[in-house]
Amino acid sequence: MSTEDKARVANIFDVARLAGVSHQTVSRVLNDLPNVRPATRTRVEDAIKQLRYRPSTAARSLVTRRSRTIGLITTGNPDYGPSSILLGFTEAARNARYLVSISSMLETDVASMRAAVELLLSQNVEAIVLIAAHRGALEAIQGIDLGVPLIAVESSGRVGFHSVSIDQFRGAYDATEHLIGLGHRSILHLAGPEDSMDATERVRGWRAALSEHGLVALEPLVGDWSPGSGYRLGQLYAADPARSFTALFVANDQMALGAMHAFSQAGIRIPQDVSVIGFDDIPEAEHLTPPLTTIRQDFSELGATVMSTLLELILDGTLEEAKHPVPHLVVRESTAPAPGPTPAT
Repeated sequence: MSTEDKARVANIFDVARLAGVSHQTVSRVLNDLPNVRPATRTRVEDAIKQLRYRPSTAARSLVTRRSRTIGLITTGNPDYGPSSILLGFTEAARNARYLVSISSMLETDVASMRAAVELLLSQNVEAIVLIAAHRGALEAIQGIDLGVPLIAVESSGRVGFHSVSIDQFRGAYDATEHLIGLGHRSILHLAGPEDSMDATERVRGWRAALSEHGLVALEPLVGDWSPGSGYRLGQLYAADPARSFTALFVANDQMALGAMHAFSQAGIRIPQDVSVIGFDDIPEAEHLTPPLTTIRQDFSELGATVMSTLLELILDGTLEEAKHPVPHLVVRESTAPAPGPTPAT
């Protein structure tokens, strides 16, 4: 190829000429269409790399009727969980060679949701992913005529939605089982907001584990996911004159951090007096004093699961069943055997 040819931007015909194929074959390779022999596909891909060819997204969508763009709607505050889900999904989409157009909103009323949907549809998205932090997000989008597939990242399993989520119930159940296995029989719960579907599932998992062992589930206190609310509610638990509990399951690590601060100020030792377990495994969890036992959510795995489910919907139009990756218990130094004799379950 001449110096003059190298100076200009390569086009599809340059790729075809270098690979020794037709431009239609190059188009089939670019758009992942079938009926291209592996050796031919390799030659085309090598030519694309050599020429540093960048196909036009607009031109490709005209040929395939696919924009390779996904709309993503996030709702509520940018807390650790939703933010991590967003990052995990965008990474998975990029690996699948899809673009992601993001619309974020604090309020989840119908008018705001409709405006977000219309904006994404105007960009010719192939599907929409909704990260639903609260029930209101599902209610707001329900009834809007989308015209494209929708995946809701939500844990309630609400009828009428294709849903994907990490199994919040199982995570909370495993956290409570860990404490029971250490001999704890009075396990309190500091819950997340009542309108949060994840928080509701974590309460259900905690209650289910206690019930299976014939243990009483006292009414949980409710926080707002923040360390400040964990601190304030931790002060209430610490002020219990009977100090009847020996373990605390907290619905997220941020609130656990606040509760541990309150316990420390009240002279309650962790884990000698009270064991504490959180949920999420935020980066700071292993550096708290003591390091926090928690439930780890794999947001990269969730992002990949959402993307594979979305592709299944886009290409096949149907789904077998909702997918729920299971979180994992991470044991650190904030949990220990219950003080005193260990009663039988």
